[in-house]
Amino acid sequence: MKYFVPIIIAAFLLLLFSFCTWYEGSEILDNPWEWKYSTHFSQMLNDQVMDDQDISNLDYFVYAAKFKPLFPVLMVLTFSYLIILTGYALFKRSSKKIALFLAGFGVLFLISSGIVSNSPTVGGNIFQAFFLISGMMAIMGAVLSYFRMPKEINTDF
Repeated sequence: MKYFVPIIIAAFLLLLFSFCTWYEGSEILDNPWEWKYSTHFSQMLNDQVMDDQDISNLDYFVYAAKFKPLFPVLMVLTFSYLIILTGYALFKRSSKKIALFLAGFGVLFLISSGIVSNSPTVGGNIFQAFFLISGMMAIMGAVLSYFRMPKEINTDF
């Protein structure tokens, strides 16, 4: 129950940041020269983007992440907070499980950093740094969690 309020606040912020990201990404409709490079989801569905009705709403997020990364970074940060808070609530009785969860999350962030590492856009560079720093922090948190509480809490009576 003590996680209810932070989860509600984070979910509200996630919706707010998602809406702002979607709004900023809708600018792709006015930039047809960028359709070839930023409409990956639309190209999977339609093979080729010919006019602005062919563009998927998911591509708005891609465009915003590439060229206006403030709200997309806040969106990913809030989503990560929700996942970590949920993981902590689920595994709070076992330091090994929390450590494994955080290590997995850290590895996922490091892989994401490698995926966006060759991006020529400002947003790609910001996301690479964000994923790299977040991945290292999650792995450090996993190590600290594992070694800080070496004994399990026994709930079996």
